[in-house]
Amino acid sequence: MTLTSREIDSQPAVWREALDRHADRARDLLTLPGARVLVLGCGTSAFVAESFAALREGAGFGMTDAAYASEPWPWRDYDAVVVLSRSGTTTEAIEAIDGLPEGVRVIAVTGVADSPVAERADDVLLLDFADEESVVQTRFPTTFLVLARSAFGEDVSGLPAEAEAALAQPLGLDTASLEHFVYLGSGWTYGLAQEAALKIREAAQAWAESYPLLDYRHGPLAVAGEKSLVWIIGRSEPSLVEDIERVGATVRTSSHDPLVELANAQRLAVAIAAHRGLDPDNPRHLTRSIVLG
Repeated sequence: MTLTSREIDSQPAVWREALDRHADRARDLLTLPGARVLVLGCGTSAFVAESFAALREGAGFGMTDAAYASEPWPWRDYDAVVVLSRSGTTTEAIEAIDGLPEGVRVIAVTGVADSPVAERADDVLLLDFADEESVVQTRFPTTFLVLARSAFGEDVSGLPAEAEAALAQPLGLDTASLEHFVYLGSGWTYGLAQEAALKIREAAQAWAESYPLLDYRHGPLAVAGEKSLVWIIGRSEPSLVEDIERVGATVRTSSHDPLVELANAQRLAVAIAAHRGLDPDNPRHLTRSIVLG
């Protein structure tokens, strides 16, 4: 078993620890009722930021925007900025913090307490127990979203057991017949769809795409075929499923909570890597953190 696989399989236990020991801290730092909040990240953290923003605003805690730390973003008089960085060393995240106006509260979500991102923050949500050795992120982002959903009032106490049961079952997909992978999501699960596609690209060097659920018919469906898997994370749409099946693609709809679906999508990325003779623990051209000289 690869290191990445072990970290994927550890998610139920890590989620339990998060909910048992860190839920109150997450609630204090992430709800911020009425505050105007910007969430920043790079790579996986940018997709998680999108999901977090949709969840927080949807829960009624206030306006929440998500942006790439590496891209210019308009300043809208935010009260607080949440910076997501597993390593706490990502150059663009550090530069984004350094460029913030005076007096803006900075909350870092990181796996490393003594990192530059943590040291620049006013408050830190430390998820060192969910940190990974792998280059490819798996349990760190899902643990953050479990805590966020709990903070926003969802009952997620059953998620660890649900994930445990799902991860013990076969994926039920013929990896040898698949060459093209598409993930669709809606609302907060669109960020998960983007993250699932990234996992395939990172671990398996495979052709993977992601789109908002109902936008898939508006062009991208043209390249789907018999070697395509279209995985819908979260809510589905029967007529869209029929349209996708009509072109010969395999469609997988959600039978679990979206975060459990993402964990299974992580498993698929590792399985595709194995089928291609690749090592998901050492993805091509990638490092654990992007630190620019």
